[in-house]
Amino acid sequence: MEFKVTKSSLKNIKADMLVLFFGARGLKKESVQQFDALKLEKSALKDFAAADGESLIIYNGASRLGVQRVLLVGLGDMGGAEPFRKAGHAIAREARKVKAKKIAIDASGIAEWSLRCGVSPERLAEALALSLVQGTYRFDRFMSGKLDKKKKDKPVELVQCIFRGNAGSVKDIENGVLSGGLIGDSQSLARDLVNLPGNQLNARDIARYARESGERYGYEVTVMEKDEIERLKMGGLLAVNKGSTEPPTFSILDYNPAGGAKKTVALVGKGVTFDSGGISIKPSNGMDEMKSDMAGAAAVLATVEAAARLELPFRVVGFIPSTDNMPDGSAQKPGDVITTYSGITVEVGNTDAEGRLILADALTYAVQEYKPDVIIDMATLTGACIVALGYSVAGMFSNDDKLASSLFTAGEQCGEKVWRLPLWDEYDEQITSEVADVHNTGGKGAGTITAAKFLEKFVDGHTCWAHVDIAGPSFAASKSPQRSQGGTGFGVSLLVNYLRSLVY
Repeated sequence: MEFKVTKSSLKNIKADMLVLFFGARGLKKESVQQFDALKLEKSALKDFAAADGESLIIYNGASRLGVQRVLLVGLGDMGGAEPFRKAGHAIAREARKVKAKKIAIDASGIAEWSLRCGVSPERLAEALALSLVQGTYRFDRFMSGKLDKKKKDKPVELVQCIFRGNAGSVKDIENGVLSGGLIGDSQSLARDLVNLPGNQLNARDIARYARESGERYGYEVTVMEKDEIERLKMGGLLAVNKGSTEPPTFSILDYNPAGGAKKTVALVGKGVTFDSGGISIKPSNGMDEMKSDMAGAAAVLATVEAAARLELPFRVVGFIPSTDNMPDGSAQKPGDVITTYSGITVEVGNTDAEGRLILADALTYAVQEYKPDVIIDMATLTGACIVALGYSVAGMFSNDDKLASSLFTAGEQCGEKVWRLPLWDEYDEQITSEVADVHNTGGKGAGTITAAKFLEKFVDGHTCWAHVDIAGPSFAASKSPQRSQGGTGFGVSLLVNYLRSLVY
């Protein structure tokens, strides 16, 4: 989507739809004044309460503005940036309904909105632009159109959005819509990857997408193929890959800013392109959604891309171990003992607890070879996290209080919320093994915590590490007003917001 910012009068802007925002407090006064100024019919306000995300299209008198229709969008009591994210999704939804290709948004009140909600004008503009990109996202690359008899009813996509601001706010709006558009584009890449089916995305494909992104946005990508992974003795990744006909890859995405980096942040993403469960096979119901088991890898790839496009002033290195997990005759078996890259031995009690095995190798490699200041891994790791926190919030674990607090705040600010869970030592007892250094499962209780405790053993003593379990919010099994079905791109905004908190 193309974003433009202008100081032109609303009467001089040509578009398919004009968007006007209203808060619930003072709605009557604000709306009457604005409607009088624009010569719009005030009777439409009888059906509009300006609640968060509420929208109403009116036509009466709109032609005087050079637009076909006016969309009223509510901001409620303007508590933080969330009403603006809801507003962006509402705009995208209504634009699609009326097949608008070009819309105009009156953001002339953004300075006042900022004072009322406690968020800077630039971040409000970013929230609107990002949510517009999210709301207009569609995954339709496999729609051939062969069965579509009504060509005229095909969806019309929103291609341009004009933000109108006052002289004092134009620069903030320009900066905000630029960053929002960039983050949205990178997040759309993550969503595309998650939505690709297993027969269209394997470990080599993930590596290819990483290379293409690196070439396009100027960061270095190194891909280790199976022979190099074997040479390094990455026993976790190799064990999970044993049942596959496709070879594994280990991709390293290295954005290093010109002029030297202030910090190095390592991001590790689980890249299981399809998870059948292996020998410990999953139930068939819902297994098709296991194409999303590489959502952590997708989020890491998209975040490194966004960091490069935003030209953040520190090094961001992404590590993506990738394979599928299949029940072939040569697959690893429950009871097997494997030796990871770290040298730590693992008893495999359940082959469906495979994500932690490939992350173990990547975490150790990242810490030992790159010595980052911060290391964060992101993974669709456990169904237990969904039981604990549902489908909207990610579980977060950390051995550093400052890092945990920063991630929590970043999530609150961008709408990708995380909740911290404990890493107490007593949970170690559940993953003890009689035949190896550690067991890859901890029984039924506290499954998401014991998975995190397992990963903790492979950060090689690093004292600033966090694990984010995105099993719930990374994939929407059904549509909602805020997101379409499929991959959500969860984690990209969270990580970008966290990275920027290191700067500002």
